[in-house]
Amino acid sequence: MTRRSHRSIPKPPQIFDRDWEWSELTAFVSDKAPGPRLAVVSGRRRQGKSFLLEALTEATGGFYFAAVEGTRAEALSLLGQEIARFTDAPVPLRPQDWTEALELLFDLAAQRPVPIVIDEFPYLVRGDASLPSRLQRAIGVRAGRHLRRHPRILLCGSAMSFMGGLLSGTSPLYGRAGLDLVVHSLGYREAAKFWEITDPRLAVLTHAVVGGTPAYRREFVDDDAPTGLDDFDNWVCRTTLNPARPLYGEAEFLLAAEPDVRDRALYHSVFAAVAAGNHTSGGIANAVGRKATDISQPLTVLKRCGLLTVEPDAFRGNRSAYRIAEPLITFHHAVVRPNQTRLTRQSNPAAAWSLSRDTFLSKVVGPHFEHLCREWVAWHAEPDTFGGLPIDVTSGTVADPAARTSHEVDVVVRGAVGQDHGILLSIGEAKWNKVMDVRHLDRLRHILGLLASRGIDTSHARPACYSGIGFTPALQEAAERGEAVLVDLGRLYGGT
Repeated sequence: MTRRSHRSIPKPPQIFDRDWEWSELTAFVSDKAPGPRLAVVSGRRRQGKSFLLEALTEATGGFYFAAVEGTRAEALSLLGQEIARFTDAPVPLRPQDWTEALELLFDLAAQRPVPIVIDEFPYLVRGDASLPSRLQRAIGVRAGRHLRRHPRILLCGSAMSFMGGLLSGTSPLYGRAGLDLVVHSLGYREAAKFWEITDPRLAVLTHAVVGGTPAYRREFVDDDAPTGLDDFDNWVCRTTLNPARPLYGEAEFLLAAEPDVRDRALYHSVFAAVAAGNHTSGGIANAVGRKATDISQPLTVLKRCGLLTVEPDAFRGNRSAYRIAEPLITFHHAVVRPNQTRLTRQSNPAAAWSLSRDTFLSKVVGPHFEHLCREWVAWHAEPDTFGGLPIDVTSGTVADPAARTSHEVDVVVRGAVGQDHGILLSIGEAKWNKVMDVRHLDRLRHILGLLASRGIDTSHARPACYSGIGFTPALQEAAERGEAVLVDLGRLYGGT
């Protein structure tokens, strides 16, 4: 279904990227259909949701209200004050309950469609659980008196577990939203541009620390970006490892801000286990000293919060890999947390960094580089790179019974060739800090042989090598003969 025609609203110049998000938001608020419309805008903290929505209301003459944690009475009082300011009322309005408050909000759109943003919506529901039901009743059916006012209600929140259920089948608002927009982190290429980093190696290192969260450059390090590879170590020490800077404690705040998290000590231990390289539920349970059944709930909650992702193994259907979604959390648990005494009491980030830099490269940057390689395939590789359209990009494990071992495959690409979907297009190996040679290609060929012996169609599969340093001449010659796909940092950040 296509949207009704709407006027174009130029994106303000202060908003970096976010062209698609801005287009969806402006299309929603510009829809001329009569009656109320509802949208839900969510995303992890610090991604710029409020910045986007404030800009939207400024560009359209809309109403913006940012809720605070407090009682229902305080929330209603603050909302009444904001409505009075918006309407130039001589005295603050004093709604007695949310039914009355929603009537006041809807009255703002009696003459024309008006965007009405309610930010931090979970705070309001925490103070009065009846609010979604009252809102559902106010929206009503699209007929009769409900078509006389035209509010474009946008509910925004960062509590992903709550926002994810706001439109679920058990919610009063199920089926009511015309837009369900998730504001994600910037892609790794966009993040490099945002940080004004042109060296792809420096871009990977920086992204492995702060990811694509926009606020981490502006508010959290005050535009302090590494000026080059020779400044990266100093930048880490003066920002992320500096207890006086807000970035230092941000990872712990991200967990504390989630309302569904109860036993924070256990959740932090789960993060530490994953950051240390334990990616299966059994491995995580062993690392935290609990039974697998004891950590099923924390894993579920962290997935619902958007702080943990789970990826099925490409070759073992009964196995999945858990990964931390926010790079700063990985960095915190691999580097900051083990050195907190040294950092907070001795105020010696340089000493802590010298002890942790190797861990950072192996436990943080190496796996992060593998993740970026998978993202490159999913978002930037052209179909002719692998002879088909990539659809599913994961990692996997292939058993080698004869050698009594198994092989980890960093990048597994399945896709479409003609009318056939799910074809194995490529298996690949990623090495951040190693020049790759023909031996890596031979290993991939061996794995393809193992897969073929299991009856898997490998006739379309192309071996791929991803390197943060480069390739030997012999491997480059093999690629020129069409025997392998090679992806270096230049291609990762600028090629297809």
